Amino acid sequence: MEFKYKRVILKLSGEVLAGQKGFGIDDQVISNVATYIKKMADAGIEVGVVIGAGNFWRGRSSKNMERTTADYMGMMGTVMNSLAMADALKFLKVKSRVISAISMTQLAENYNRENAVNYLSSGEVVIFAAGTGSPFFSTDTTAALRAAEMDAELILLAKRIDGVYDSDPMVNPNAVKYSSLSYSEILNKKLAVMDFSAITLCMDNHIPIQVFDLNEPENIMKACAGENVGTLVYGE
Repeated sequence: MEFKYKRVILKLSGEVLAGQKGFGIDDQVISNVATYIKKMADAGIEVGVVIGAGNFWRGRSSKNMERTTADYMGMMGTVMNSLAMADALKFLKVKSRVISAISMTQLAENYNRENAVNYLSSGEVVIFAAGTGSPFFSTDTTAALRAAEMDAELILLAKRIDGVYDSDPMVNPNAVKYSSLSYSEILNKKLAVMDFSAITLCMDNHIPIQVFDLNEPENIMKACAGENVGTLVYGE
């Protein structure tokens, strides 16, 4: 198989890692995802990973909690998921490195763009933890930001459904799936793909987004080969 994209950012939600458990990390799920990443790395694709924290934390637990406190707690959740992913990759003998936007040198290396690019170029899987390091920014925005900084050619947006629909297919059986969308269409139609700041960042930097179903094992490799395995978001 020939690959169209050499360097990609894989964006995973925390909920994906929870599997059917709904909370925490499902060992089988994270092992499966690590296997997909290994296939990419073995094929010579440079892989950066951004993981959300929805399996541990979903924002403020009460009106009395400050947004900044809640966001920092979410960043800690992404660190836990990142360390778990690095451990799963280590088991498969895949060299990886956790880089954190918040300093915690006993657990992860501090984020430095030049170092991260060098690690990717040398074949290491780089796992970007702790979001952007600042509150009020989602891990969607983190994925878009790191993709721009790393000169990634594609964001692989892993979902539990097979693309983007005009409404929630879990609620509306007549929901229509889009095979492709422009950034402007997402913004104008207010489609729930990534948050708007992430879409705008991708649009400004001309970074395509492939939305796909993670439950189909070959989707990642097909997407890297340039096949549209769900919904492709790109320019006008």
